Amino acid sequence: MGTDTVRARATDEVAERRREQHGWYFYDWACSVYSTSVLTVFLGPYLTSVAKHAADADGFVHPLGIPIRAGSFFAYSVSASVILSIFVMPMAGAAADRTGRKKPLLAASAYLGAAATTGMFFLDGDRYLLGGLLLVVANASVAVSMVLYNSYLPQIAPPEERDAVSSRGWAFGYAAGSLVLIGNLVLFTAHDSFGVSESAAVRICLASAGIWWGAFTLVPLKRLRDRRTTPGGGRAPAHGWRQLAATVRDMRGKPLTLSFLLAYLVYNDGIQTVISQASVYGSEELGLSQSTLIVAVLLVQVLAVGGALGMGRLARTYGAKRTILGSLVAWTVTLAAGYFLPAGAPVWFFVLAAGIGLVLGGSQALSRSLFSHLVPSGKEAEYFSAYEMSDRGMSWLGPLLFGLTYQLTGSYRDAIISLVAFFVIGFALLARVPVRQAIRDAGNPVPDRI
Repeated sequence: MGTDTVRARATDEVAERRREQHGWYFYDWACSVYSTSVLTVFLGPYLTSVAKHAADADGFVHPLGIPIRAGSFFAYSVSASVILSIFVMPMAGAAADRTGRKKPLLAASAYLGAAATTGMFFLDGDRYLLGGLLLVVANASVAVSMVLYNSYLPQIAPPEERDAVSSRGWAFGYAAGSLVLIGNLVLFTAHDSFGVSESAAVRICLASAGIWWGAFTLVPLKRLRDRRTTPGGGRAPAHGWRQLAATVRDMRGKPLTLSFLLAYLVYNDGIQTVISQASVYGSEELGLSQSTLIVAVLLVQVLAVGGALGMGRLARTYGAKRTILGSLVAWTVTLAAGYFLPAGAPVWFFVLAAGIGLVLGGSQALSRSLFSHLVPSGKEAEYFSAYEMSDRGMSWLGPLLFGLTYQLTGSYRDAIISLVAFFVIGFALLARVPVRQAIRDAGNPVPDRI
């Protein structure tokens, strides 16, 4: 084979890899709008108002005859979606690895979630049960789809490219979330000018996220390709808990991978709690308006784009592990500053939001790329199902600590500062992981900078 032929083949391989990477970015672009517009901004308050409309004189709704405070229905629905995800994610990951057919599973989970989100347009009147059902389906679907999406990373990017590719994916997601949220806020704040009620504006915003999700999912489905990585044909996957237990048993043979996952579980629990509770802190402790909180969310989204890309560049110089450790220090400083924020001062809350945005995308993107080095070849989806459960299925300790601290002290300031523990402990656990040895133990090549 001539030199020119070898060069041409290498060029074709690089071009095909870039094509897949560009398609891969677009799934973050597609589904992140759900997380931003639906979960973070609109659905919680709206579904709560629908449940309150359906409540009895004592403020209770009665799904399946069980009395539940209307104000708790959204939180319980989210919890139900997490429980469902715990059972479904390991099965989806194992099925993808055993059959090598990730794309059909990605398509099924993405379009089921997009359809459920689009169906939220019909969430009006007292249809709180419909809202709860659609939330459970959409939330579980996005969790399953992210297992499959993340598992492509080690297959479409060589070790030296993964930090940058993962960071670009997160940046695409935050950019899409910002773009759609701007459009949603225009419709919501000027709904009278568009001739629709506030309720109809919210329902249009919810449904638009589902349409966006489904439309842009076509790009990764066209560009990504399936790979048969392990033998075994189409063996049926085990039930959720059994498959998860099998994955954990396999990880016990790679204790350093498990050690990283434990560190990620701890500090990511802190990150997810800050994301979910920052608006509560802003409204209840600092007395900020809903419009101020929405603008703060938009600020986080915009700055997270630059933060993800900037930390990706830092990782090329200092390595992913050191950059993540630096981000955990930044998280700690940000929370400490949040403790001292004056009430009724939106400018300082925006400064806090800016700090969160700058470290949010990068810490998540680099954690994903670093974990991809620790996954044995052929078990990408199975291992990423455990990773995604750490991301979505296990993030309950932080909210519990936040709630208990507030219950015992009556102060949201004490509750927010209590979350520093997750970043301090996560830092200590991650610092102890020898990532180069962990990569070798997983049977993967060690990058020059990690």
